Amino acid sequence: MVEDVEINRLYWHSRRGMLELDVLLVPFTKEVYATLDQVDRDLYVRLLTCEDQDMFGWFMERSESEDPELQRMVRMILDRVQPK
Repeated sequence: MVEDVEINRLYWHSRRGMLELDVLLVPFTKEVYATLDQVDRDLYVRLLTCEDQDMFGWFMERSESEDPELQRMVRMILDRVQPK
């Protein structure tokens, strides 16, 4: 089980100060992060170390991460909010 302290820490790291990122990352942290396996949890933490402008481009689908694993996490987050 994921510790509340870890979720709270990630919640604050997910708040980027850019509304477009906040509306994707904060709910993902609150609602999905705890259900991820350890590999994907680590990947999400790594995503949070990326620059806001890079993430903005990835989430707005203007560009893709050169790292296929990071791009997979971006896709996972987008799939959660985009209608199929």
